Amino acid sequence: MNSRAAAVLAFCVAALAGSAAIAQVRIAYIDPLSGAMGATGEHGLHELQFAAEQANAKGGVLGQKIEIVPMDNKLSAQESLILLKSAIDQGIRYVSQGNGSSVAGALIDAINKHNERNPDKTVVFLNYAAVDPDFTNDKCSFWHFRFDANSDMKMEALTSHMKGEKGIRKVYLLNQDYSFGHQVAKAARAMLTAKRPDVQIVGEELHPLARVKDFAPYVAKIQASGADSVITGNWGNDLALLVKAARDANLNVNFYTYYAGTVGVPQAMGDAGIERVKVVSYWNANGAAPSFQPMFEAYKKKYGATSDPYSQALRSSVEFLVAAMKKANSTDPAKVAKAMEGMTIEGPFGPMQMRAEDHQLIQPLFIGTFVKAGDKLKHTAEGTTDYAFRLEQKLDGPATARPTTCKMRRS
Repeated sequence: MNSRAAAVLAFCVAALAGSAAIAQVRIAYIDPLSGAMGATGEHGLHELQFAAEQANAKGGVLGQKIEIVPMDNKLSAQESLILLKSAIDQGIRYVSQGNGSSVAGALIDAINKHNERNPDKTVVFLNYAAVDPDFTNDKCSFWHFRFDANSDMKMEALTSHMKGEKGIRKVYLLNQDYSFGHQVAKAARAMLTAKRPDVQIVGEELHPLARVKDFAPYVAKIQASGADSVITGNWGNDLALLVKAARDANLNVNFYTYYAGTVGVPQAMGDAGIERVKVVSYWNANGAAPSFQPMFEAYKKKYGATSDPYSQALRSSVEFLVAAMKKANSTDPAKVAKAMEGMTIEGPFGPMQMRAEDHQLIQPLFIGTFVKAGDKLKHTAEGTTDYAFRLEQKLDGPATARPTTCKMRRS
């Protein structure tokens, strides 16, 4: 072999070795990164990237690094399906999404159909925030895993807390007009009536998702109804603008929410939210185990003191994924999905189990109240010096679990 041929051979061997060394587990993040809900999607991207970085710092998984591929779906189900096809064409076999159950429903259906047609190129959906309960009930899928509590689980916790609040007499339901908002309203009416038959629901309204610029007309209706409390599943800009409009109109009610701790909302509430805004969540920085505090601080150091890592479902999804790949000794989606079923991991707030029957994560939930920060509350909301969420109640994982009607068809 002459020297030129030897050099070419050496180059090829090195290239192949380099390719193997940089092989990656890629996760497509399909969520809004622009528009009215862009800030929420961008925050989720940061948390997912941070979780991947932490996993990679520990050696990745099976000799591979985890790479996050951001894809802006503009909160559109149709755009999400186009991006899903693009991700699959690029060889990506894991998808992360959370903002919008209408989007999640479209992705679940498309992934089911793709996997049935392409058993050698299957895709797993890591759902971190789309909480329509149907996804782990009648519409459950072997390829779908939810790392957030579904809306019925959260409403069970919220109304259990409201049961003891004797000052509640009249409740108004205000939600976004899509599958998730419908489920919140339905569950609120059923569970509140069962626990507090003396409470009157004085109004129920749905509004367009991410299209309302001024919530003053809705606030005026709440005032006119005589409600003392509002239950809302609103998230992102829709919640921040609602709270701001309530503050501007001096609306004297308590808000029972799912997402009061998310991007921009604590700042928007200000003093008007003190002792009036409640939130149900799997996240409460003041309730976390001390061993997880360094991780929280590292996140805030990277993304700023005003950014809270409240979307812990994204971190959980990466941790479960890595653990399942190691258990299966494979990155093949079908093998990883089977390995993830029934798996338990210790989280910041207690044990988390991926229920095998329906792929619903069972984990602790908290009820918090927006308050003035004080010496007893180490962690403030969004890094503000004035506000925090006081822990009112913690419900352990088994207490948050609900029965499932899932009859899963497995691979």
